Amino acid sequence: MSAPTATPPTDTARPAAPVPNRPPAPVTPRPRSLRLRAASGTGVRYLLLLLVLVITVGPFLWQLSTSLKGAGESVFGYPPQLLPSNPTLDHYVSAAETVPVFRYAFNSLLVAVGCATTNCLFGSLAGYALARMEFRGRRIAFGIFLATMIIPFESIMVSEFLMMRSLRLNDTLLGVMLPLAVTGLSILLFRNAFLGLPREVEEAAVLDGASEWQRYARIALPSVRGTIAVVAIFSFVFAWDDFLWPLIVLNDPANYTLTVGIQYLSGTFTNDQRVVAAGTMIAVVPLLVLFFTLQRFFFRGVGEGAVKG
Repeated sequence: MSAPTATPPTDTARPAAPVPNRPPAPVTPRPRSLRLRAASGTGVRYLLLLLVLVITVGPFLWQLSTSLKGAGESVFGYPPQLLPSNPTLDHYVSAAETVPVFRYAFNSLLVAVGCATTNCLFGSLAGYALARMEFRGRRIAFGIFLATMIIPFESIMVSEFLMMRSLRLNDTLLGVMLPLAVTGLSILLFRNAFLGLPREVEEAAVLDGASEWQRYARIALPSVRGTIAVVAIFSFVFAWDDFLWPLIVLNDPANYTLTVGIQYLSGTFTNDQRVVAAGTMIAVVPLLVLFFTLQRFFFRGVGEGAVKG
């Protein structure tokens, strides 16, 4: 009986063949036509931005320059001269001496602050109810609030005046403020901001025994500080710049707002546009101060209260 022959072991693992070092692929330069097209597209965008800047900021700079020009400098010269040769503040003094600018500014400040406060308060309450509470007719109420945004003020102006007169609020600052106390835009911004909040946090508060008011005041409202800033700025600016409604409802010059009081400058100094420009700049400065103070919250709130589909 012969012994079995041993078969040599087969080597299944073979060493991998060395990979040759390949040179990096050459970077093909972009064709000159593509580079020119990209450069021309960038140039067009910058030209459009410059055009928008001139259209939006140009009138403000021209008004500021006019208010600082001396009596001997041309206002309507061509080409326009934005930098005054002899800047002076005498026109601001003349505007303050002609009309009680600071009293009118104080009246406008009362109305604007009151409108900003009521829009933030009532708008947040209505927005929270539409976003977080379940009740019959919620969609109908939301549709009515949206409809108020497209109704022109001129179509309801007479009825609002009759209402203020029946309430004996005509010729008062409260009568100026009341129709602007809350707007559909404020409610819409707060509703969309509250819809973006996670429901898990609110559900945890419900388990902890928090009431509806506590969830609104301690959880929902502190989470939408940006939207509060947006609504406050919009309401303040709209109330401060409003001219037609205060002109209709106010009769006593002591109650005039700044926009209504400045119209006297146009009649008194029709030939001196420098004084009229100075009065206009006095009305614009508080708006600039407000915006630059709250701009950090403003841009945050634009995202919070964005319209969602």
